[in-house]
Amino acid sequence: MTKTQVDSLRQDILAFLQEHPNDAHRSHEIAEALEIEDNETYLQFCDVLAEMTAQQLVKRDGRKYKTKASTTRRHTGVLQCHENGFGFVQATDQDEEFFIREANMGEALHGDLVRVAVAARAPEDKKRECEVLEVVERRCTKVVGTFRHRSDFAFVEPDDQRILQDIYVTPEAFSGAKDGEKVMVSIDRFDDRKASPEGRVLQVIGPSDDPNVRVLSLAMSMDVKADFPDEVEAEAKDISVAIPEDEIERRRDLRDKPIFTIDPVDAKDFDDALHVEKLDNGHYEVGVHIADVSHYVEPDSAIDAEALERGTSVYLVDRTIPMLPEKLSNKVCSLRPHEDKLAFSILMEVTPQGTLVDYEICETVIHSQERLTYDRAQDYIEGGYPEDKMAADVVQANRLAKTLTQRRMQDGAIDFGSDEVNVILDEDGTPTNIVRKERLRANRLVEEFMLLANRTVAKHIAAPEHVARHRTNGTDEPLPFVYRVHDSPDSEEIQQLAEYVRVFDHELPLTDGNARSSDLGALIDEVQGEPEEQVIVRAALRAMSKAEYAVGNIGHYGLGFDYYSHFTSPIRRYPDLMVHRLLKRYAKGGAPADVEDLAARCEHCSEQERNAEQAERESVKLKQVEYVKNHVGETFDGVVSGVTKFGVFVEITDLLVEGLVHVREMDDYYVYDESTYTLRGENNGTSYRPGDSVRVEVASASVEDREIDLLFVD
Repeated sequence: MTKTQVDSLRQDILAFLQEHPNDAHRSHEIAEALEIEDNETYLQFCDVLAEMTAQQLVKRDGRKYKTKASTTRRHTGVLQCHENGFGFVQATDQDEEFFIREANMGEALHGDLVRVAVAARAPEDKKRECEVLEVVERRCTKVVGTFRHRSDFAFVEPDDQRILQDIYVTPEAFSGAKDGEKVMVSIDRFDDRKASPEGRVLQVIGPSDDPNVRVLSLAMSMDVKADFPDEVEAEAKDISVAIPEDEIERRRDLRDKPIFTIDPVDAKDFDDALHVEKLDNGHYEVGVHIADVSHYVEPDSAIDAEALERGTSVYLVDRTIPMLPEKLSNKVCSLRPHEDKLAFSILMEVTPQGTLVDYEICETVIHSQERLTYDRAQDYIEGGYPEDKMAADVVQANRLAKTLTQRRMQDGAIDFGSDEVNVILDEDGTPTNIVRKERLRANRLVEEFMLLANRTVAKHIAAPEHVARHRTNGTDEPLPFVYRVHDSPDSEEIQQLAEYVRVFDHELPLTDGNARSSDLGALIDEVQGEPEEQVIVRAALRAMSKAEYAVGNIGHYGLGFDYYSHFTSPIRRYPDLMVHRLLKRYAKGGAPADVEDLAARCEHCSEQERNAEQAERESVKLKQVEYVKNHVGETFDGVVSGVTKFGVFVEITDLLVEGLVHVREMDDYYVYDESTYTLRGENNGTSYRPGDSVRVEVASASVEDREIDLLFVD
């Protein structure tokens, strides 16, 4: 379903509900009214309905949905503030967003549910303006920031710059906080925009100049939960590490297989393990063995509820904040070497040409023979340590993985490569170096077999040839499931990309106003090694839709797959745990799962994933700025990574960080040419465009704002 189709469906849903403002309707009743008849479209409709519910465009009451038609200029919506002192209110009673100035925000804070009055649209306005009439629900109830002690009171300066006011704290509410410490503070009262919100210190996180505290407070300010509730830890403590003998007996015993894991050197949560064996018929048996988290985490338990709320583990620059308590993630469930472990496995028969000819999904007990790091596996691939017991197995697995990669690329997958950096920290959390992450063949080996497993699991449920099997579950349609979907790019975004690459003498063919994944993949291959490679790859990534979880399968554009799911990481991703439960349920002949509940969970997990990714990116950026702070005044070579009307973004080649040369610091009056993405001086004729090599000086680095300012030098 294209973005245009989704937008049209959203409008149709709102129109129907607003035509019946006093009635609540079940999802199938709305679908019938909109003449949605086929199952595939209905599942996508449920995804859209879940998203609208999460955005509060639609109200869910039990299993029924309703909205209130708006006949006035007063609306309810969520306030989203910008650090520069303005914001937007996304209406919950209609699909419209309003602009708001800080002076008109009243007693509302970022994230609050508010009721607003909307002005008539002026001819020059892109959005109608609004003014807050009342705060319907105070959702901003806690803030993380820096404690600033004054003589007989204190302020907390929020880390989240979208919180536009400091928080006032009285002496009796200090809770032992000292000046300069990072704290979490409550929002107890905010009655006047001209005064500050009032609150109490709930938690002292630590000194703000401590590198480790900076990262933790940053994550907490973005709603990342660092600690588990006592109830969750207590449940985890009661889970036994020992595997009962009767549980082993009822499972497929694969403990004699040459199973190994490949993970980063500092990993402890081993989700997946592999074995690849040559069969008598010349084919390969590929075993992908996944930690059987669903055996230990019961639905509706305290652990399950907490895992769902988190949705995912968060991999910050200096630590992992797990989705599951450490006893489960690093011990009970983790596929640690030389220990018997419960797994959920998929055994696949694959030809030497990479064709899947058969598979079986089963509960197993395994015994990992070796825990390999990516570097050691890479050594094996390159011919090192041939006497090691797993060396030959890794080499054989790599040979097959290369074949699978080649087939995938030929079928239209896009390989964007990796632009990630690794910040090297000392024992105190201080950055000592920044290096680009190297994507080894060993990384690709693991990725390829995980892709094969995820794709096979999705086809097992959704592919037409398997639908007959679902009759044992009481349906002739594909069973409700959790897919990892990636829509085709927005046509406007992809057309802008085509214009952008043309500036660099590259062509992106368009078909019906959009790009086929194979054509986009060919473009990425074409620019490899060119000066403009990174700027074009980044531009292509920005043009992409965001992958997400859904019950309606639309395939995965970037991978070139018609069917795809997430099965391989239930220790760190809640949707994978959902997939495991569904597979087991359906294997036993269980009834189809509730589509609306699955859709709501998919929407929540997609949102949590986006939050986690933002926290991860910002934590890396924080350490990059800390590192650059030691190089203020030094000059470096760089590459222009972006150009705007307010300045030029430059990536410093040696430091692998990006900073901004603002136009006010440049030696001429510069004009931005939008057609060529170029900033050009009116008097001296100097121009800057993405991909240009430049020389810059580090002017300043603000850890608080996570910003780096640069100057051009001759």
